[in-house]
Amino acid sequence: MKHGKKYNEALKKYDRQKEYSLSEAVALVKEISYAKFDETVEVALKLNIKSKHAVRDTFVLPNSFGAEKKILVFAKGEKAEEAKKAGAAYVGDADLIEKIKGGWLDFDVAVSTPDMMRDVGKLGPILGRRGLMPNPKTQTVTFDIKGAIAELKKGRVEFRADKTGVVHLPVGKISMDNDKIEENAKAFLQEVNRKRPGDVKGDFVKSIALSSTMSPCVRVSARDKMN
Repeated sequence: MKHGKKYNEALKKYDRQKEYSLSEAVALVKEISYAKFDETVEVALKLNIKSKHAVRDTFVLPNSFGAEKKILVFAKGEKAEEAKKAGAAYVGDADLIEKIKGGWLDFDVAVSTPDMMRDVGKLGPILGRRGLMPNPKTQTVTFDIKGAIAELKKGRVEFRADKTGVVHLPVGKISMDNDKIEENAKAFLQEVNRKRPGDVKGDFVKSIALSSTMSPCVRVSARDKMN
């Protein structure tokens, strides 16, 4: 793949084969970033898992960043009122389902009460492809609507390993303090390690890389895998 001049200049500023400590990697990614916008910093992990393993969960990052998410809630009656009072951007039932069937998708995350899932499930082909389908595993199918919205507003995020065993997550912005980015990255590593399948032998996290939106990736030392 051919890269531009600024990307290639960034590559000259560090050793691509070296594994840096997490704090060194954060500082280096900030140093080699070159975009004129506030780039997102992302951690990517290569896991030692098989196709039968499901590594997926949600948690709240210690330091939130970015714009507040638009939360949509599928609910009726009292739960619909609870969602409105809690600050959901959109609340409804059949009306929202029909609107989404028509192509409307102006929201970032969807939450549903369990009793709505029979109808919401019909949106699987639309929401599933975009990672927007409410799911009990991500705590987005619940009767605790107020609690779910509060967690999402505090910055609750979801991670999931793909078919190749790679899991990645945005952990900050270039403009953030180094220690806040590092704290978020460590929290992510700890959460992923908690999802280690019992039958995995050897290292669970095979490799760690840190990068920003436009920059090349920086390898992170194996010493940081379990910290």
